[in-house]
Amino acid sequence: MTTPVVPGPRILSPINLRPPEPRSLWRRIWATADPIMVDAGAGGELLVARARLVLTSVLLVIPAVSMVQDPRIAENWVGIGVSLVSVALAAALFHLVKRDVYRPWLGFLSSALDVSLVSAALAAFFFLDAPHTAVNSKVLFEVYFLAIFATSLRYDARVCVTTGILAVAQYAAIATYADWRWALNDPSFAPFPYGMFSWNAQGARLLILAAAGALSTTIVLRTMRLRQFSTSDRLTGLFNRGYFDARLASELSRARRTGHPLALVMLDVDHFKRFNDEHGHAAGDAALRALALLVRGAVRRSDIVARYGGEELVLVFPETEPEAAVEKIEALRLSVAGTTIRLPRGRSASGLTISAGVASFPRDTVSADELLELADRRLFAAKGAGRNRVVGPPRTETGRGILLERTPTPKEES
Repeated sequence: MTTPVVPGPRILSPINLRPPEPRSLWRRIWATADPIMVDAGAGGELLVARARLVLTSVLLVIPAVSMVQDPRIAENWVGIGVSLVSVALAAALFHLVKRDVYRPWLGFLSSALDVSLVSAALAAFFFLDAPHTAVNSKVLFEVYFLAIFATSLRYDARVCVTTGILAVAQYAAIATYADWRWALNDPSFAPFPYGMFSWNAQGARLLILAAAGALSTTIVLRTMRLRQFSTSDRLTGLFNRGYFDARLASELSRARRTGHPLALVMLDVDHFKRFNDEHGHAAGDAALRALALLVRGAVRRSDIVARYGGEELVLVFPETEPEAAVEKIEALRLSVAGTTIRLPRGRSASGLTISAGVASFPRDTVSADELLELADRRLFAAKGAGRNRVVGPPRTETGRGILLERTPTPKEES
């Protein structure tokens, strides 16, 4: 096996350990959705899909009754045609979401569909030569707001923004076409049962639609911000244990569905109590923040890094074989060992080493508790063998070129 090249010494100063600056509003809106929020959005999508199906089914009754009473009226045929299409699409979306195939793109699709159905219903009045109904409707127009506010249940600010923009664009196109195609205030339309046409009124409608989109986006951003506070470790900025437990369950569920492997790592700072005793707790905090920065810089955005307790970190590598996980952690071990931390309050610089244990799904076990237990036991094996090393599944143990004694898996012990 090729011996990894140890990087040259690096120095991290406390000035480098400040939390990252807050992202701009646009970057916060267009950030990749948190997987936990995606799971919550799946529940919201199911709720919306159920409500959409019930609402469109109820609304189908109105044109159906009208057509039975007088099938000669063209408006009734248009109404029942739009309603039937709406029910069919609502049923298809409900069936899709109920099969647990939700993805963020589905939130975009279903929200765009909701807005487009409202626009299609308004535009249908053009074919009936009733343009005033299209631009001055007191009932259909309000359904836009239901579609826009329902986007907040997807917990994805991107969906809120795009849906609001789509609603404004589509209704602006409807009003513009009506004004271009007809002389809407001509006396021939008297007595104007739906009111005369005014661009001031139409502009106000467009502004209210935009405000609704902005409000739903704000609700989601606020929810995401509160969730960030509740899921982050204040010292290191990493995820906390509660969030990690939820994400591990979610990632294992996803791994079972897709058949992809998953690696879990327990990582601990060697002799951290001695470090605190020699340098003080402020230095210990600086060391943990430095370690958090090093770990975050060594993993993918899709990987999960959390502070599990004290000086112990836990990592999850989705879609990763154990050999690849061991290589990543071995490279991290070398990086940490080659980094010097400049301590606060004028204390001398110091270094750290880490030990780690790696467990794998499904090679070792399929249970979250057993994965954690096995990774923890391998971490203790690394410490027992002299620390500053990584222990993984059989044939993947590394660290100073020493193969450690294999630890039995929970499957083998049972």
